[in-house]
Amino acid sequence: MCSKTTFVAVIVCILLDVSYGQRDRKFFRKDYTFLEATNTFYKIHTIQRSWAEAKKICKLEGASFYYAESDEEAKVVLDHWHQTQPLPRVWIGVSDLVAKGVFETYDGIPISEVYHNWAPGEPNDNGGFEDCVIMRRDGTLNDVKCEKHSFICKKKLQFLEWNTKCNMPNPDYKFIKDVGKCYKFHNTAMTWTEAYAACSAEQAYLAIINNQVEADYLELLANIPGNEETEAVHLGFHNRDGEGWQTVRGTTLEESGYVRWGANQPDGGDRQQCGSMFYNGRLNDISCDAKCNFICESVE
Repeated sequence: MCSKTTFVAVIVCILLDVSYGQRDRKFFRKDYTFLEATNTFYKIHTIQRSWAEAKKICKLEGASFYYAESDEEAKVVLDHWHQTQPLPRVWIGVSDLVAKGVFETYDGIPISEVYHNWAPGEPNDNGGFEDCVIMRRDGTLNDVKCEKHSFICKKKLQFLEWNTKCNMPNPDYKFIKDVGKCYKFHNTAMTWTEAYAACSAEQAYLAIINNQVEADYLELLANIPGNEETEAVHLGFHNRDGEGWQTVRGTTLEESGYVRWGANQPDGGDRQQCGSMFYNGRLNDISCDAKCNFICESVE
């Protein structure tokens, strides 16, 4: 039997099988549309988010926050927008949040070097709080408060990598042969609900333990040196409806195959309705508002 240290080393050293074959298929994600004119995939998000949330969601989806790099790209995206959505405006990845009055893309390019068709009199920083930029349906730009609007994410075909072992565009997921699944450990603490949404954005779900072998692996994954330890690690089960513990895939914990609670757990009643794992692999109930690391499992 190999030692825990050896097992951890094996996990850290796993090489991803990344392929560029999906470029020929021109497929990124089911929710993105490929536009030939720009060789880029786009997704128009109709649920309104703040500018910062929009940027975060695009990143979680393996894409980038849209801004038009040229007049030609702006025209192509506007045509697609007009044909598919009645939205009056969308965020673009431009702001002056770093330095007031200095408008740059989220990745540091001056707006003068990309599409910058400002509406007449804009930007005007009305009221002193307009730091984020929208594109209107007519293609003009305007600075507004960084509150909530729809937004667009994009992924260039040339940057598309395909994780063949996990059958997904995210190279950060690792296939574990002994378990037969793919996982990603998130070392940025979030609430259970935020973690649920983050996994979903990556076309995955909060991990569900089905047997002791999987529990042993997730324990080792959580304990890899360098991971900042939180109270526990969020997993994919809950009792939010008060009808008993169930997984995010709709099965009971008993049906999932693993019901090894930590000592004296569950112990929180109505105050702790979300599921997690202690760093020894045992299950724990936890407040849904507690910020913890979490593990995502890719969709079959």
